[in-house]
Amino acid sequence: MALTMAEAAKLSNDVLLTGVVETIIKDSPILQRLPFIEIVGNGLTYNREDVAPSADFFDVGDSWTESTPTFTQQTVTLKIMGGDADIDNFLLATRSNLQDLESSVVQLKAKAVRQLFEQTFITGDSVANPKAFDGLDVLNDSGQELTMGVNGGSLTLDKLDELVDKVKGGKPEMMLMSRRSRRLLTKLARNSGSLLETDRDEFGQMLQFYDGIPVGVSDYISDTETVGTSTDCSTIYAFQMGEGALTGLTSPGSLQIERVGSLETKDATRTRIKWYSSLALFNALKLARLIGVRP
Repeated sequence: MALTMAEAAKLSNDVLLTGVVETIIKDSPILQRLPFIEIVGNGLTYNREDVAPSADFFDVGDSWTESTPTFTQQTVTLKIMGGDADIDNFLLATRSNLQDLESSVVQLKAKAVRQLFEQTFITGDSVANPKAFDGLDVLNDSGQELTMGVNGGSLTLDKLDELVDKVKGGKPEMMLMSRRSRRLLTKLARNSGSLLETDRDEFGQMLQFYDGIPVGVSDYISDTETVGTSTDCSTIYAFQMGEGALTGLTSPGSLQIERVGSLETKDATRTRIKWYSSLALFNALKLARLIGVRP
């Protein structure tokens, strides 16, 4: 069963871990909604559907033809991410009455873990960096890519609708874009005589919707991508999430906090945040992207 990080954190009695998870998901539309499947072992092998089976009409006495789907076997391995947070024992003893120093230091490290995951979620490439998992740019199938033009072009609502239709088996559950692209989308909606729908999400934050689809913003989607001769382009992603679509993979227990303890070489106590995670796309038709979005 796939659970989001927020749901998984509710199963833990570790107050510090719960606080770290809240810190990680607070400003991340991806981690707020992306479900994770817990797997035992260091990886997962699964079949990604390439061609769906067909059906036909037959007359009495006709010979029936067999049609089966075709699959490509994919193997995804968990990657190790995290970092150490050292708390100086002198500061802990003399200043902890003003602020929970341990929680503050650990939360700063948690934000670094979140930033690393979000960046890898977009641009991760296990060929360029074998220690990382593949992100959306690598997982996206070439047949699921649209472009605003040979050299890019201005965003249009028609092209955005085409991107939505590229995701099969239901509407996308998120559209992910840069802040600049969101401003362009807001301007387009306003110029068309309407506004993007706005509502509070389950975390109490204001969220915009396009055609009922949540609009997420990522600071790790570049506005300086090169398409043809243009170097001021960006990408918009649309995808479904969950088992059978785009989902995260994690080891049992998800994010972990390990209290390493006192250090030998300095007067400090170390806390380690670690996460064995990865990303899997079970069906290529559940993810699409629009490249070449210019200002």
